[in-house]
Amino acid sequence: MPDDRDHEMRALLAFYEEAGVDALLGEHPVNRLTEPGAPAPSAIVAERAVSSRTSSIAQPARGMPRHNQDRKAGTSAPPPSPEAAVMAARETARAAASLEKLRAILQRFGGCALSATATQLVFADGNPRARVMFVGEAPGREEDLQGLPFVGRSGQLLDRMMAAIGIDRGSAYIANIIPWRPPGNRTPTPQESAICLPFIRRQIELVDPDVLVCLGNPSAQTLLNLKDGITKTRGRWFTYQTGTREIRAMATLHPAYLLRQPIHKRLAWRDFLAIKKALTGASSSSPAGGNREHG
Repeated sequence: MPDDRDHEMRALLAFYEEAGVDALLGEHPVNRLTEPGAPAPSAIVAERAVSSRTSSIAQPARGMPRHNQDRKAGTSAPPPSPEAAVMAARETARAAASLEKLRAILQRFGGCALSATATQLVFADGNPRARVMFVGEAPGREEDLQGLPFVGRSGQLLDRMMAAIGIDRGSAYIANIIPWRPPGNRTPTPQESAICLPFIRRQIELVDPDVLVCLGNPSAQTLLNLKDGITKTRGRWFTYQTGTREIRAMATLHPAYLLRQPIHKRLAWRDFLAIKKALTGASSSSPAGGNREHG
């Protein structure tokens, strides 16, 4: 029996390692940002002051990292309330005139606590002029280390799925709703998703794809306001409103789910065939589809 238990424990640890779990979580939440010696989360939530309610949130001195400045000053600025963070996210995202400016704003944004615990921002990968945009939920361990979305095992599967319909990262654009990795690959909280939502919406507006693909249930429910689970919504076409035009949108199974349930790859294959057909139709009806200019 001891040998069997040892084998089971080793198998479980191997599963955790493969899934990217590298942090232990107890039964009770612990705010590790308040532990002695831990950096305080920055309260910078805007590229500029966006209203009187967020005017007290200041930027750090030029050339000095936020956390270093806090430690040097011996002070710890309290994080903004979720309501103030969402408001600031909406204002600053709306002010971004290009993807480069949106990325720069996110680099300085401190309204989401995940920016203080992640290794780096995971903004996007691929071609910003692509006709198809894939959006997942949040980065994992490999994405956090490399600063690119979908580069781990699920990303490698996504690459193969795209290749099966004749596209790659040079002809697609890939991002996540949450641009920072949650500790231990935990599920993002509703507050974290609400704070980051204005940024991914603006990102979609700036890319302006012909087809939007939501990878997994969290992405589909957040962007398309769907209530049903992914098994009921996958493979169906929906309309995504950017404010200036309508984009065809589809929900499909997340590659990470397909790694756990490979039998459902056949369902994802049907979805990708429909995506290919939609892209072919968009290309034939819009000769300039692959060469659109973006701000």
